[in-house]
Amino acid sequence: MNITAKTISTWIAPWWARYEGTDYLNVARELKQRESMSLDERLAEQWGKLQAMVRYAWEHCSYYRRRFRENGFEPGDLKGWDSFRTFPLLTKQDIRDSGRELFASGVDPKALISRKTSGSTGESLHFFVTEKDCDFKRGVSLYRDQWTGWRLGDWKAMVWGNPSYLDSWRDRLRNALIERRFSLDTLKMDEAMMMAFAQQILRKKPTMLFGHAHSLYLFARFWEMQGLQPYRFRGILSTAMVLHEHERKTCEEVFDTPVFDRYGCEEVSLIASECQAHLGLHVNTDSLVVEVVKNGAPATSGEEGAVVVTDLCNRTMPFIRYLVGDMAIPTENICPCGRSYPRLSRVTGRIADYLRTPEGHWVSGISLTENFATLIPGLEKIQIVQEKMNEIRLRIIPGPRFDDQSRAAVQRLVTERFGTSMRYEIEIVSQILAEPSGKYRFSICRLTSE
Repeated sequence: MNITAKTISTWIAPWWARYEGTDYLNVARELKQRESMSLDERLAEQWGKLQAMVRYAWEHCSYYRRRFRENGFEPGDLKGWDSFRTFPLLTKQDIRDSGRELFASGVDPKALISRKTSGSTGESLHFFVTEKDCDFKRGVSLYRDQWTGWRLGDWKAMVWGNPSYLDSWRDRLRNALIERRFSLDTLKMDEAMMMAFAQQILRKKPTMLFGHAHSLYLFARFWEMQGLQPYRFRGILSTAMVLHEHERKTCEEVFDTPVFDRYGCEEVSLIASECQAHLGLHVNTDSLVVEVVKNGAPATSGEEGAVVVTDLCNRTMPFIRYLVGDMAIPTENICPCGRSYPRLSRVTGRIADYLRTPEGHWVSGISLTENFATLIPGLEKIQIVQEKMNEIRLRIIPGPRFDDQSRAAVQRLVTERFGTSMRYEIEIVSQILAEPSGKYRFSICRLTSE
């Protein structure tokens, strides 16, 4: 760590934290000190936080009083995990329909911070938090980010859509003094912008490259194709979308740097993250309860299920057993890093981006697209769109080697993955636009019903 970074982490950041009245630096420090906790100790601590949140929701939120009573439940009935799993799930539509019911009583309206998800399923979600709600989770994220080798005070290069750290003079000052972030806007990833960003990296020498998985991959390919001089970060932190193995491999080879996958969402922040062992993602039990559910019961190790989270920090709009909309696979294997957090072997994609065969079977769009991307010669980029049960459209940006052999590979793969009755159309395009958030969707399912 250079003298500037050392000064920031030792003096400037603690002073600013006291000025803001935030405890996130202490949270990160304490979590680091408690890494040797056993799994039983972690779960016992998590259970105490969960009991407190359930009682708080009962006492302060009319929505939960109503829903609990409808299910014949009172806080005193929470005796163990089995009883907790009888709680009704909270869906995005429930949140939209709840109005003020989901707001906790006694929250100062002036303290509310409006948040909105990007709406990758077609409809955004609007909710509220306060700075106090976010304080602990901010410390969790700082603690986990340092698994990559990056340290507070180091420069961080970001490949991100709609960067918010320059929104106000206070944000700009904080960024200059503490965060030290600079970014490539994923909504403007043309060659000129990528070259300017690359030159900033070579000049400022950041220790972390952070961003959307697919956008990191595109930037790594640009770096390689331009023949830019070698540069090695301490870590590359990938988030916001599923990281494909071929994308990880490209990023690691181009920058000679390990990639760390991170999973989270706007509603609850960090859910799970990868450690130095790179054998799955450690679940964040410090500020969340994370379940993987299949057919109403916990998914077993190696079994895919829906991700359900309970936020242990948000006391403005409590999210209890919230159905995130993602699919993941839990694992019981012990991580050689020594940390006892429960783990996910991988996140497999968004439920909304699962496609259907004409026979009605589900197909993971994320896994499907990775398969197509690696097995079709001459392919630059692909997006699969389904609007009818028996028809898909493959939007393809072709490379110089895209030819009849490539089209034959498309036909073979469609037949293998969807069956002989699936019709398909190849649409050759010059670009595939990102979502307003800057994310790129590999697959889009627009079927109106199941």
